[in-house]
Amino acid sequence: MAAPRPPPGRLSGVMVPAPIQDLEALRALTALFKEQRNRETAPRTIFQRVLDILKKSSHAVELACRDPSQVEHLASSLQLITECFRCLRNACIECSVNQNSIRNLDTIGVAVDLILLFREVRVEQESLLTAFRCGLQFLGNIASRNEDSQSIVWMHAFPELFLSCLNHPDKKIVAYSSMILFTSLNSERMKELEENLNIAIDVIEAHQKQPESEWPFLIITDHFLKSPELVKVMYAKMSNQERVTLLDLMIAKIMGDEPLSKDEIPVFLSHAELIASTFVDQCKTVLKLTSAQHADDEEALATIRLLDVLCEMTANTDLLGYLQVFPGLLERVIELLQVIHVAGSDTVNIFSTCACIKADGDISNMAEGFKSHLIRLIGNLCYKNKDNQDKVNELDGIPLILDSCSIDDSNPFLTQWVVYAIRNLTEDNSQNQDLIAKMEEQGLADASLLKKMGFEVEKRGDKLILKSTSDTPQL
Repeated sequence: MAAPRPPPGRLSGVMVPAPIQDLEALRALTALFKEQRNRETAPRTIFQRVLDILKKSSHAVELACRDPSQVEHLASSLQLITECFRCLRNACIECSVNQNSIRNLDTIGVAVDLILLFREVRVEQESLLTAFRCGLQFLGNIASRNEDSQSIVWMHAFPELFLSCLNHPDKKIVAYSSMILFTSLNSERMKELEENLNIAIDVIEAHQKQPESEWPFLIITDHFLKSPELVKVMYAKMSNQERVTLLDLMIAKIMGDEPLSKDEIPVFLSHAELIASTFVDQCKTVLKLTSAQHADDEEALATIRLLDVLCEMTANTDLLGYLQVFPGLLERVIELLQVIHVAGSDTVNIFSTCACIKADGDISNMAEGFKSHLIRLIGNLCYKNKDNQDKVNELDGIPLILDSCSIDDSNPFLTQWVVYAIRNLTEDNSQNQDLIAKMEEQGLADASLLKKMGFEVEKRGDKLILKSTSDTPQL
C-alpha cells in the first residue's frame, strides 16, 4: 500500500501543497502571494523550500554553460526557475518581513549568480528570457524600499550584473536591470559609478534606444544629474551622440514644470561651469558644417546642443549671474556670431540666409536656429548687466546683431531674438542707445526695420534719442 501523502499546509486559511516540490505547488504559491494577507503570514520555511528548488534547478543551467549539448534538456529546469522567481517576486511586494527573510537566506546571491549564468547560455529560447526577466523582477522587488536588501543586491550585482544586462538586446531585461540600478543607487554608490563609467554610459545608451522607458530616464535625471563629478567624467568619455542625449535631458530638467530646488541650484551651477567651459573651448567646431563633407558632423551637433543648454541656463535667474561673468563666454559667442555671419554671406552653406519661407516648415539642417540662439544668449548675458552691454559695444556686436535681422528660414524667431537682445543692450545704457541712433542717421540701420523691431529714433535738438515703442521684455 502506498505511503499516505503528507497533509497540505495552510497559509492564511488557504490550502497549499506541502512540501513544495513541483511546478504546480510553486504556481499555487505564486498565486497566493498576490494577496497582501498571504504575504504577511507566510512562514520562513516556505522560502527555504523555494530556495532549495532554485538551487537544484540551477545545476542544469550550470551544466548547459559547460556543455552546450545539454541546452536541450533545460526546459523543465527553466520552468521551475521561472516559477521560483515569480513566487519570490510576489512575496516581496510591499512586505519588508518577507524581504528580510528571503534576504537572510542568501537568496539574493543565488539569484544574481543564476542571472549571470543566463548570459552564458548560448541559446535563444523564450523560456530562458522569461526566467531571466523574472529573476531581475525579483531583485527589484526585494530591494524596493529596503536599504538592507539594496546593500546586498549592490554587493552581489555591481558591476557585473549591470554590465551584462544594461546593453542586452531584450528591452525588458534592460528595463528591469535599470529598475534595480535606480532602486539601489545612493550618494555613496554614485562614487563607485565614477570608477565604472561603462555602466553609466550604458544607461545613456539605454535611454537613447528606449526613450519611452522610465527607469533609464529616472536614473539620469534623479541620480546622474545630481552628481556634477560623475557628469564631468562621463562627458569626457562619451560619444558625441551620447553627449547630445545627456544635454537634452539637462535641458528638460531646467525647463521642467518644477523649478530647480534650493539643493539643485549649486549642482546646476557646477554643470554650468562644465557646459560653458566646453563651449568656449569647442564652439568653433560648428564651422566644420560649412563644408558639405561635414554636413552631419556629430561633434558639431554636440556643440550646438551646448549652446541650447546655455540659452536655457541663462534664462534661469539662479544660474544667470554666474554665466554673465564666466571668463570668455560672451566674447566667444560674439566672435562665433561674426564668423558664421561672414561665412554665411560669402558662400552658400549651412549658415547662409534662406530668403524664402518654406511652407512645410521642415527642419533642413542641424544648424537650425543656431544664429538665433547665439543672439538669444547675448541678450540673456546682457540682461541688466552694464559691463556686458558695454563689452558687446566694444566688440562691435551691436551692428552685427542689427545686420542679422532678416528673413531667415533657417533661424526661426530670429527677428524676435534680435529685438530682445537690442532691448537688453540698450536698457539704461545711453551709450548703446546713442550708437544705434547714429547708425540710423548715417543709414547704417534701417529706420523701417528698427520700427518693426519696436524702436524709433527721435531728434531732440542736436541729440538723437532711441526710443522703445513697447515694453521691455523680461527673461
